[in-house]
Amino acid sequence: MEQSFYDQVFELVRLIPKGRVTSYGAIAKSLGAGGSARMVGYAMSNAHLAHPEIPAHRVVNSSGLLTGKFHFSEPDLMQEMLEKEGVVVKNDKIQNFRQHFWDPLVEL
Repeated sequence: MEQSFYDQVFELVRLIPKGRVTSYGAIAKSLGAGGSARMVGYAMSNAHLAHPEIPAHRVVNSSGLLTGKFHFSEPDLMQEMLEKEGVVVKNDKIQNFRQHFWDPLVEL
């Protein structure tokens, strides 16, 4: 049975190591769907329904902004989860973004 796009996104997001982040666009490109970052965003907005759990807090926009933070039960939860993993966030933006960036096309 072929996996849905959402399932492929979720599988990939589960591979992001603690203390690292990736972007919607990087996920889309690695799945052969460059230009579908918005679809990845739609998938991530449904991540809370997936099992096993998805580390959705590790997916940000291409500038390192926490654009998905309002999909968490509390607006500051995404930042708190990242900070527990050693990622510094200021004004909803990841500091030293390139240092924390995990590119699935390079890493896998």
